[in-house]
Amino acid sequence: MQLPPRVDVREVGMRDGLQLEDPVPLEAKLEMLEALVATGVQRIEVTSFVSPKAVPALADADQVAAALGRYEGVHFSALVANLRGAQRAVDAGIPHLEYVVSAADSHSRANAGRPTSEAAEAIGAIAEVSHAAGGSLEVIIATAWDCPFDGRTDPSRTLDVVATAVAAGADQLCLGDTIGTVTPRRTVDLLEAVRAAAPGLPLGAHFHDTRGTGQANALAAVLAGVTQLDASVGGLGGCPFAPGASGNIATEELVYWLDDSGVETGIDLDLVLAAAAVTERAVEHPLPSSLYRAGGASRPRGEFRP
Repeated sequence: MQLPPRVDVREVGMRDGLQLEDPVPLEAKLEMLEALVATGVQRIEVTSFVSPKAVPALADADQVAAALGRYEGVHFSALVANLRGAQRAVDAGIPHLEYVVSAADSHSRANAGRPTSEAAEAIGAIAEVSHAAGGSLEVIIATAWDCPFDGRTDPSRTLDVVATAVAAGADQLCLGDTIGTVTPRRTVDLLEAVRAAAPGLPLGAHFHDTRGTGQANALAAVLAGVTQLDASVGGLGGCPFAPGASGNIATEELVYWLDDSGVETGIDLDLVLAAAAVTERAVEHPLPSSLYRAGGASRPRGEFRP
């Protein structure tokens, strides 16, 4: 296999991981953040600036943002759903933004209250807010492959959002398998189409493990040349506006197979497992990660003696 020397993993447990949970106390959330920073991960999507009525679990976004100054060397970012959220994030001290545009109209209406075309029209204004603050804008294309309401997303719809994002000044793109339905062949087909439509623009991928194919899709993406992947500690997460969506691919599982394959991540696997334990205490229920439940990498027990 032709694997890259390094893959850049973005930890999304603080945002995507927690958005479906009952609100976690700020103190516990900050303990989770500290444990994640300790793993060596270089990028963390730390919260989202959206309506607290829509996502009450992230209503403390400003308080979380206020705690970030104690950490150095980590690229913190926040997800926004509109221009108002972008301005809130920048005012809170987070200029690096992710803006979600759903390629499928029905999911766009459920998630953002407007069709895809209207959501995409806001990319330019959000890019201006981010750039004026010295930040960057990544456009995450949700339901890039499939929609819980409309079924399979026509690739042309995803490519239309790509074209709009490029023209509007987006710095990076990410394709989201929002409901965890895609498989490796379709993963690669769409990634290649997007790369051809936006040559030179950094491209990442965000997979959910709803149907057990998340890590297979991550491998397929890496083999296709993608070196930026999202993952969530413990496999926590899901989309509140996509019925049936469940957890993201687990950070520790992604790091496990990348490290074992000789691909550098800069992330300490044992410290990710420790962060998963902190996260499990914060959310007060078991985490879905198979590697976490297994106790981490296999360690020899010594010679068998009957």
